[in-house]
Amino acid sequence: MVYRWALVSQKPGVGKSTSGIFLAQALYEQGDDPMLIDADKGKTCLDWDEMAGGMPYPVVSKPVKNLHRTLPDVVRGRGSVVIDVPQVEDHEQIAKGAMLFADVWVLPIAPSPVEVRRLFRDEAFGDFLQEMQDLREEVGRSEAEVVFLLTRTNTNRATKTGPDRDVRDELANHGFATLDAQIMFHDDMYRQSGGARVRALGTAYERAARELKERTPQYGDLA
Repeated sequence: MVYRWALVSQKPGVGKSTSGIFLAQALYEQGDDPMLIDADKGKTCLDWDEMAGGMPYPVVSKPVKNLHRTLPDVVRGRGSVVIDVPQVEDHEQIAKGAMLFADVWVLPIAPSPVEVRRLFRDEAFGDFLQEMQDLREEVGRSEAEVVFLLTRTNTNRATKTGPDRDVRDELANHGFATLDAQIMFHDDMYRQSGGARVRALGTAYERAARELKERTPQYGDLA
């Protein structure tokens, strides 16, 4: 099975690069053959790879436009591809290429209803997502799966009440699904683990990767 996931956000600081590292690690530990594409000019994932002395999967810096045209040759032969996409508000063209290439768009977001309302306040981001679905149709690609990933939460599992439940309900009101797995604000395990090899086994990212596999459309190849 081919997995092509793009981590997409409107703004920085939502745990996108951290999620890229750990989701790729989860795929590796689950027996896949992942490659992580660092499409952000900040090169956070690439720096993480260098500080760790090399992740057990390739991490490639590719902060270029038209990723949907350049990536097929770069990732050919890999079973899975995770793309750390720069924030849409500053790098829209790079984001568009990544979203045309990937079959699943993963949108990390903090567990705050205010953040959700801000994201969809003027409908611009929702319109952008629909524009990208329309562009996929124009180039002969099927509709992408879109799912939110809650980061920096108080718990690592969905609750029936509380901030994460409020955000899930707010996203559902806008027509979007949210992964059951959610990423607890856990600096020593996640954000501060740069410079050391990471493990996804037993973490929320392992569960998130399994959920994303289930959501990946059953079609396509890396051409």
